[in-house]
Amino acid sequence: MVLAIAAMVMGGAVGLMVYHSSESELRRVSSDIEALAKQARTISVLQQKPYAVQFVPGRVLLLPLAEITGVLDRATTRATDGSESSSDPQANAPIHKQVELKPDMEFSIRRWASDKWVQPDEKLSQIWRFDPNGLCEPISIRVVYKDSTMENDFHPLTASIRDSVMEIK
Repeated sequence: MVLAIAAMVMGGAVGLMVYHSSESELRRVSSDIEALAKQARTISVLQQKPYAVQFVPGRVLLLPLAEITGVLDRATTRATDGSESSSDPQANAPIHKQVELKPDMEFSIRRWASDKWVQPDEKLSQIWRFDPNGLCEPISIRVVYKDSTMENDFHPLTASIRDSVMEIK
């Protein structure tokens, strides 16, 4: 009888740990993406050049928009002899960060005024642009992990999560 009770308690504890594991992992990834979005907004305003959060399979990247589009944007001044120099090379140095996702974690993006969820793939990544005026596109991100789902809607002025829905299975 004692062994049966101990087995039931242990089974419940394992179930709670699995439940807690997927919930905490979804919350961690959501907060990491929110942190990247806030950093992209802040850096874009401070450096006065567009930044982006790029969604590719398995990763979320923060980088200058010019590096994604292939347009070079240099903060240099031309001297009278024709050579280029920069007043402060660290002031406008590009900032790169990334969030790695677990191998069995998937995410998709829903653009503003759309009902369609789009998953990034190797050929077509999804770009979330942050302009120097502090604005960004209001998007929603859905993260799926172990049959549990978390959907976050992001605010266009603050780049923070304004609404979040979690479904744990």
